[in-house]
Amino acid sequence: MIIRPILAAALAATAALPALADDIARQDTPAITVSGEAHLSVPPDLAQIDAGVASDAKTARDASAANNAAMAKVLAALKAAGIDDKDYQTSRLSLQPQYERSRDASVSGFRASNRVTVKVHDVAKVASVIDTLVGAGANDVGNIYFTVAEPSKLLDQAREKAVADARRKAEIYAKAAGVTLGQPLAIAEDGAPAPVFRAKTFAAPMAAGAPTPVAQGEETLSITVSVTWAIKAGQ
Repeated sequence: MIIRPILAAALAATAALPALADDIARQDTPAITVSGEAHLSVPPDLAQIDAGVASDAKTARDASAANNAAMAKVLAALKAAGIDDKDYQTSRLSLQPQYERSRDASVSGFRASNRVTVKVHDVAKVASVIDTLVGAGANDVGNIYFTVAEPSKLLDQAREKAVADARRKAEIYAKAAGVTLGQPLAIAEDGAPAPVFRAKTFAAPMAAGAPTPVAQGEETLSITVSVTWAIKAGQ
């Protein structure tokens, strides 16, 4: 009665031997794993500006009406400056009560705000767009981001450089260990590649009519890869 279970276990173990052998073979393959890095610094070609209007009034209706009129002027100014309709979008609307600084904390009025996000495809025009916003009545400007609109080709260049860097390191280790570098067995990109912003600077105008100083800086695109190389005895 106990022969069948033993036989079944033996057959299962026999069936698993080829897979186990493959695992052992892979584990016994002499190899070296190194990381390669690449960084590309490029000037940004796209900017995003966050700006808005805040309006205070005694009643919610008055605050909202004043804010709507003020934002209408801002949007009209953007259109007149040649900004395409698809490049600016309302990002936040709010209407909140304002409270007295007293024990009863009674409502003293209301604040309405309307914010818009503007994309600028020519970063050289960022300062003039900010001046346009401020001149049209925007009294809350900030959160300016510079980036690269299409980083794919640049990231592909970085990937090639990262693999080359991994090979360079692997060859150094192989030479020091007295072995020969073979074919790559595995390549893995570490994490999702993301731009590293080196500069996001904005300074509000110091005086009426003064140009807005803006520094766009550079954006650094970074890639890290892990590469496993086969190695064999040196010749």
